[in-house]
Amino acid sequence: MKPRPYQQLAIDQTLDSYRNGTNTALIVMPTGCGKTVVFSHILDQMKHGGRVMVLAHREELLYQAADKIGAVSGEHCELEMADKWANEMTMFDKSKVVISSIQTQNAGRMGAGRMQRFDPKEFALLIIDEAHHAVAPSYRRVIDYYRQNENLKVLGVTATPDRTDETALGKVFDKVTFEYGIVDAIEDGWLVPIEQQIIHVESLDFSACRSTAGDLNGKDLAEIMEDEENLHRVVDPTVTIANGRKTLVFTVTVAQAERMCEIFNRHKKGCAKFVTGKTPGDDRRDMLEGFARGDFQFLVNVGVATEGFDVPGIEVVAVARPTKSRALYAQMIGRGTRPLPGIVDAHEVTDDRKQAIAQSSKTTMLALDFVGNSGRHKLVNTGDILGGNYNEKIVARAQQKAKKSGEPVNMVELLEKTEQEERERKRREPVKAKSKFKVSKVNPFDVLDFSPCREQQVGGIKAEPMTDRQSIALQKFGVPDNQVANMSRPDASRLLDRLFSRSQKGLASYRQVKMLKSKGYENADSMTREQAGKIMGELSRNGWRKVG
Repeated sequence: MKPRPYQQLAIDQTLDSYRNGTNTALIVMPTGCGKTVVFSHILDQMKHGGRVMVLAHREELLYQAADKIGAVSGEHCELEMADKWANEMTMFDKSKVVISSIQTQNAGRMGAGRMQRFDPKEFALLIIDEAHHAVAPSYRRVIDYYRQNENLKVLGVTATPDRTDETALGKVFDKVTFEYGIVDAIEDGWLVPIEQQIIHVESLDFSACRSTAGDLNGKDLAEIMEDEENLHRVVDPTVTIANGRKTLVFTVTVAQAERMCEIFNRHKKGCAKFVTGKTPGDDRRDMLEGFARGDFQFLVNVGVATEGFDVPGIEVVAVARPTKSRALYAQMIGRGTRPLPGIVDAHEVTDDRKQAIAQSSKTTMLALDFVGNSGRHKLVNTGDILGGNYNEKIVARAQQKAKKSGEPVNMVELLEKTEQEERERKRREPVKAKSKFKVSKVNPFDVLDFSPCREQQVGGIKAEPMTDRQSIALQKFGVPDNQVANMSRPDASRLLDRLFSRSQKGLASYRQVKMLKSKGYENADSMTREQAGKIMGELSRNGWRKVG
């Protein structure tokens, strides 16, 4: 199983980091981008130094890991979960790879846990799937147990490094060795574009809802979402808008899921089923397989389909479970971002992958959000997930536009358009006092009239500084060292993307824009190189005084 280019980069950077002394590493990449493939290749490289333990908290994740590890490394994995026990009798019979649930590792008398069956000194690598859970006490106990081996390396993989309780993953992981954003994955043609449709439900009122652990209080939210009027006002537009497309619905409680399922089936008999954490394992597997086959259109779930749930045919995700948690929301919409099987991996070129998606029967995924009066609460939608490269003002304006539209909108395109409009608005403002241009240290983002990334930390781990190669590339574009001091790797990457793009389009260089803006030409960043060169020639002949 050959890794995709970004997967290979994640593998190489993580292995290099381990060789350079890092003990605990975190890889961040979106749902649908193959985190299991990545850690299977890292495991394959490191298994010669000792055994490997893989931890997860859901049965589906454990079986997925076993399948991928077998395909990549050829290793037979033993399961340590519930009534399944790994053979630990003699060294010769022990498997190189053990896959275990976190619950099983902690299970046992007096809190000792079944982890005690394993000798930490035998293990070279501990892998934690869905690593945003790693700060929980149950995980910390297991991690601390295996880290009695000072030579052990720890690897966490996650799509959602931010947690509602704001507990920093930096307490567990030393370094983010690789980060790949959902917007990057969409623009590179690995995931389908995301459309957002916001449906205003007048009877939804969250203003009196309390907050608990950074999210809406479960009891208060349940009371609102289980209200009969609200149930119908959510189901009816979902049926109309989904229009036959495979749809995954997220709810707050079992009662809400059961009632919504009844209402869906009134519209069309047998079109919906619901699944919860209490659904028996065999029934749940049969239901999920039936949904994947297309036996019914709507799968209504309560906290079951957020992690380890892979049905590429999902085209609509209905969020009937409002949240303030970006991590939870990202997990929910991530269930719909995978392209159909066999669509993108046959193509090496980004544009070819995008074209393949555009010509497939699943060209986009649609996120349906139901809003009313949110009061003091800031409820998350796709703008918050896709807007990491934009400042808060741009994200808020784009979200407002999406809400007013009432139609499906491509949020990536809407964010870009909103930023362009903001740039145009700034250009129309009166030119500020010339003293502004006498400041010695100029922000390179200001020169090109766009914003740095909003997020400089991943899960509490500060973003890494830019690389030497990035620094050299910025110097070649004419950006002085003192203007990029302490710049993070993501910001340097974004600035370089803008500079390369300008160069390819024949727009004015950074040096030209900086000089012309210092002379009062506020629209310099929209000029071509030729236009900027002509004006600079006139300025030079006029003693560097603005002409006219």
